[in-house]
Amino acid sequence: MELEIADSLPPDVVAEAEQMPKGGLIECGDSSVNWHGATTVTLTEGTESEPLVRELEAKYRDSRFEIKVRDPAPAGHYEVQLRSPDTAEIYIIGEGFDPSTIRIASGSECFPWPADETIRGDF
Repeated sequence: MELEIADSLPPDVVAEAEQMPKGGLIECGDSSVNWHGATTVTLTEGTESEPLVRELEAKYRDSRFEIKVRDPAPAGHYEVQLRSPDTAEIYIIGEGFDPSTIRIASGSECFPWPADETIRGDF
């Protein structure tokens, strides 16, 4: 889904989209976990991230997700969250660590995890 979101940006403003090859697991409770990862979209020179984040908000407004906007988010920029009303699935979209990027952070829906398996490490 991270790449689907990235691919919905106009191609002429995207220099590169790079999905982290691994993510991490976080407990949901009751022996279930969800996976967290991120994709960074590097924008072409001179392209501002906020208007594109707002376009993504509009695109997903009438989708299967509930929308939450934080303006400003704790990092000081405009951020939109796509949240599943039924699961813990979430996508947080905003300016990346570099102003010429958009970061799409995600968390999957919760899924069962064996009690004897560690969730520490990369997955």
